[in-house]
Amino acid sequence: MASNVNPTVRRRRLGQELRRLRELKGMTAEEVAERLLVSQSKISRLENGRRSISQRDVRDLCGVYEVEDQRIVESLMQMAKDSRQQGWWHAFGDIPYSVYIGLETDAESLRVYEPQIITGLLQTGAYAEAIIRGGSPEASEQENDKRVEVRLRRQSRITAETDPLRLWVVLDEASLRRIVGSRQVMREQLEHVMELSQQPHITVQVLPFEVGAHSGINGQYSILEFADAADSSVVYIEGVTSDLYLEKPHDVQKYTVMYEHLRAQSLNVEQSRQLVERVAKEYAR
Repeated sequence: MASNVNPTVRRRRLGQELRRLRELKGMTAEEVAERLLVSQSKISRLENGRRSISQRDVRDLCGVYEVEDQRIVESLMQMAKDSRQQGWWHAFGDIPYSVYIGLETDAESLRVYEPQIITGLLQTGAYAEAIIRGGSPEASEQENDKRVEVRLRRQSRITAETDPLRLWVVLDEASLRRIVGSRQVMREQLEHVMELSQQPHITVQVLPFEVGAHSGINGQYSILEFADAADSSVVYIEGVTSDLYLEKPHDVQKYTVMYEHLRAQSLNVEQSRQLVERVAKEYAR
């Protein structure tokens, strides 16, 4: 298997296939857990791709599901082996949102609503450093340096010459006006947003204050979509101590509709650029 196998996506695909086999057998996760003398939560984590899975786990589950085709068993065991490889982000140690990075690395498109700050993929180095240090005052300088490096490394998905990530961002006006780092840092950051928004695969809209209450009032979220039809879309909601991943079609559809409302309420692309440029000039005074 190629060295660029994404372990996060492999785990997710394998988990989906194991769930399919369980449902074909007509068994609940609780029944499977009882047969294998493990917790129900372990079966759930294996199926949703949030936990690494061993070849032995696959073998045992295939036994419970009475999978007779050895080619299927061997294919699933190979997927389990591939899923235990490490992505580039593992070289940086314990990254709190490593599952998300794995999904973002393999996504075809990403839609983001950001109410407070400029979203990570659009951040300059100085802005990223100020955000990370301000948001993690208890972390060591070394830890924060590592987080900044990871954030900037992620941006290769939108700067790639071939097959870049299709990015659509809705920024609340508050993210333009919150002074992060310094006025100079903000001016350079907003100029960077304007430059990136000229790229054909990057769309930036601004949700102005005058809109008032809106469909994204409850906070930040992202919607990831994948080229492979086998990979369902994911809604990602970042938390302080844990993150939330929603994959059920009903949940994804609800957030998708919310995002369409946000896009409709936001300034159009040209109006958004004009507002970003105007605020950037205010920081230059």
